[in-house]
Amino acid sequence: MKKKALVVGSGFGGLASALRLKAMGYDVKVFEKLGQIGGRARVFKKSGYTFDAGPTVITAPFLFDELFKLFKKKRKDYVKFVRLDPWYRFYFSSDSRVFDYSDSLMKTEKEISKFNPKDVIGYQKLLKFSEKIFNVGFIKLSSTPFHNFFFMIKQIPVLILLKSYLSVFKLVSIFIKNEQLRQALSIQPLLLGGNPVATTSIYNLIHYLERKWGVHYAIGGTGQLIKGLKKLMIEEKIKISTNSNISKILTEGNKVIGVEINKKEKYFADKVIINGDPAYTYKNLIDSKFNKKWKTNRIEKLDYSMGLFVIYFGTKKKYKKIAHHTIWMGKRYEGLLNDIFNKKILAEDFSLYLHRPTATDRTMAPNGCDCFYVLSPVPNLLSKVNWKTHGDVYRDKILQALESTILPDLQKNLDVCFYMTPKDFKKDYNSLNGSGFSISPIFRQSAWFRFHNKSEDFENLYFAGAGSHPGAGVPGVISSAKVIEKIISDENR
Repeated sequence: MKKKALVVGSGFGGLASALRLKAMGYDVKVFEKLGQIGGRARVFKKSGYTFDAGPTVITAPFLFDELFKLFKKKRKDYVKFVRLDPWYRFYFSSDSRVFDYSDSLMKTEKEISKFNPKDVIGYQKLLKFSEKIFNVGFIKLSSTPFHNFFFMIKQIPVLILLKSYLSVFKLVSIFIKNEQLRQALSIQPLLLGGNPVATTSIYNLIHYLERKWGVHYAIGGTGQLIKGLKKLMIEEKIKISTNSNISKILTEGNKVIGVEINKKEKYFADKVIINGDPAYTYKNLIDSKFNKKWKTNRIEKLDYSMGLFVIYFGTKKKYKKIAHHTIWMGKRYEGLLNDIFNKKILAEDFSLYLHRPTATDRTMAPNGCDCFYVLSPVPNLLSKVNWKTHGDVYRDKILQALESTILPDLQKNLDVCFYMTPKDFKKDYNSLNGSGFSISPIFRQSAWFRFHNKSEDFENLYFAGAGSHPGAGVPGVISSAKVIEKIISDENR
């Protein structure tokens, strides 16, 4: 009889896990809480506009190619990727200066020289150091299981040599002297749920990763990529069940035997993969009597990523000068980060990530219109911010800031506008504390110290996604499925 595997959650980590387990010969069924698959990569369609809810940046596209190759198929037959240039446009609101971070190294260096000519050499040195981190952190360790403590011990000398004890911001500051460039070149952890002044400098590998493979966009939006993966799953006879919320993980002692869905239906399997928040899972879904490592008090002491406030809006006019990705930098940097991550207060000011897919893809909005989302890092729900009373006020502040700087006459041209708060992340994604990316990627919560891909206390239970190794971000969650594949392959030998 064919072995069965159940995957709970259909984010990128869940879809990749389902495909890899199918290729291994398992009979696979996927459960998704929401009415559509994709998890944080779901899609909102309103009045002719298509809004990607979450991830918009595709790096390391080969990770998706691998999933199709498992079944001797080509990704390009399902979804098309285009390489963006510039990758990101930084707009500094303090003085209206602009920095284009480009696909072309020559263009990027020219942009850097406008701020500080000496930082061109600094950036070259930063890239070289990032390559060293990349060769260890991504090539060697991102798809390697980290459930063995002695394996972790063996990595410590090389991690020390790579200065992983420094934060991303501190490492960048060694090479880059201009303050604005320091900010621009250290924001990457924010796209993964981390504070740049606290996140381990291992994440500086992103500099080299982007240089190596570029920054891509899926034509039709990230939702089109989900659609392509869904088509592949259906072709390979992977069962998909939406509106299926996990209510309990079924156990016999410390052995996981299946899941309960919607508080009534029970499904049994040989392997259960959770593509969701491990903290929420251990705290709410599993028999605590056998849970020795991740007890509630320990889970509550973990450091969680910030929350996200995301406004989705369509405009009746086109803003042709706005790049595909714009990072709108507020007047404060370290002070604002301290407010968000440490003080957990909703500051009066903000920095923003603005996504305009219509810069590349006209299909995302009606003719003559533009499609956007703007994301603001905010404190998670441990802040006790009342989003019912603060949501509209905060939305209006952000729209006004954009209108007075890079999107003139924005509010009178709004056609569609709605938003998500950390409260929605908690409700829709079972995210503990409404965090945008599960636990934060600080050093003491990375690699072996992060939630393991194979549960320490329960047999047949595995984790894919942002909260487990190697961490958040699209390459990270896709790689977590590769880790699970290796673990289960070893178990089946």
